[in-house]
Amino acid sequence: MTPSSFVGKPLRTAVAVGTAFLALVAACSHGGGAHPALSNGARATSAPTAAPTPEPAPTPEPPPAPGFAEVSKLINNAIAANKLPGAVAVVGHGGKIAFHQAYGLRKLADEPGLDGLPAAAEPMTEDTIFDLASLTKILGTATVVMQLYEQGKVQFDDPVQQYLPEFNAANDARRAAVTLRMLLTHTSGLPGDVNLGDPWGLDGPDKSEGIHRALTTPLESAPGDGFRYSDINFILLGALIEKVTGEALDVYVQRHVFEPLGMADTRYLPVAKACGPHTTIGSAIAWAPTPTDRPPGPCPAGTWDTGLLPRIAPTARDEEGRGDPGKNPDLDHLLRGTVQDTTARRMGGVAGHAGVFSTAHDVSVFAQALLDRLAGRPSEFPLMQTTSEAMISPQQPGHSAHQLEAANAAARAALATRPNTTDPLLAPHYPAIAGENLRGFGWDIDTAHSSARGMIFP
Repeated sequence: MTPSSFVGKPLRTAVAVGTAFLALVAACSHGGGAHPALSNGARATSAPTAAPTPEPAPTPEPPPAPGFAEVSKLINNAIAANKLPGAVAVVGHGGKIAFHQAYGLRKLADEPGLDGLPAAAEPMTEDTIFDLASLTKILGTATVVMQLYEQGKVQFDDPVQQYLPEFNAANDARRAAVTLRMLLTHTSGLPGDVNLGDPWGLDGPDKSEGIHRALTTPLESAPGDGFRYSDINFILLGALIEKVTGEALDVYVQRHVFEPLGMADTRYLPVAKACGPHTTIGSAIAWAPTPTDRPPGPCPAGTWDTGLLPRIAPTARDEEGRGDPGKNPDLDHLLRGTVQDTTARRMGGVAGHAGVFSTAHDVSVFAQALLDRLAGRPSEFPLMQTTSEAMISPQQPGHSAHQLEAANAAARAALATRPNTTDPLLAPHYPAIAGENLRGFGWDIDTAHSSARGMIFP
């Protein structure tokens, strides 16, 4: 999933995508205060007659913590330039949170509030929950595939058809050559997404149709020939996880990744498992004065409490079906607690490529645990050290051990001799060595998507 273009107003998508990415790259800590957890049925849910009280009016930003003035300056400048409405930054050092601050707005003034009516702006808070978009791929899907590898249930160079026979029902030689390694490194030859040209899944979620389309989408190039970022790759991996484990993707990821790490504010928010005051509009969820399908009371295990909706950052208005408005009941509604990614939304909010919601703090917990595991320190990260190292090392077909060192050397040389004059913090070009796209198992290392790489992270 990629952010939509910014045209003359604060980029709503950047709250969800850009902020979570900042947290993953820069944040690395288990420390910090706890936030209310996502409900698994532990607390009762009432049926209010009015929308929950919004946050108070925005207050002036606090002075930046010593040593982090430049971080605050970068974010505040981006907000002032209407590049994003708000952000949450987390920086860790030595296993503890050194800096955790919210900036700007979670919801813009006059955008619909929970009741659907124009409402005052909401300030960003440190415990704001974001749609993590494609971070789903690494926090959930890739991590679970690596777990299955450790358990001996999958091998990276096995053909996809071995686990998902429907992927090659016609016994095509090219499709037979597509492996799990190629899905994980985006070298399968598949296009970026499934066909969204017709209105499947708009008037109600249709997960099976989404998976069917992923399984049957034609290849656009030969397997292993080159890098092309594709959501289909991870939709297929999500389906593979369900096939191998016998469990729903959201349930398995919750039990085997998020819960062991103590990521209490992290989970998928499937429309079908919402509990509490809400209504379903097509494939989207919205707050409503009373629950739609059940009386007030404790939320059953395995559901999520819609009392979280006030903490969730809206992402965008639902633009699906603009050319044929009658096809999408949710058209023009502000997405809040519904995944923005169109394919994941049509699939009901749970897919291997998108759908996870979280806080900057929880993403920092994941990042710190991974760093600790890689360094050989005590860690709850749910993979062994060697597996974790493999996950973040070049793994695309034809990879070699020297590629990362060569790319780092090329990046440093370019920064020293041909700096990026438009934005000095960014690298002059991506990838560092033309034609050499480096991908780990789910992780980007050096491709055109590597904008985090630059002056600070060569």
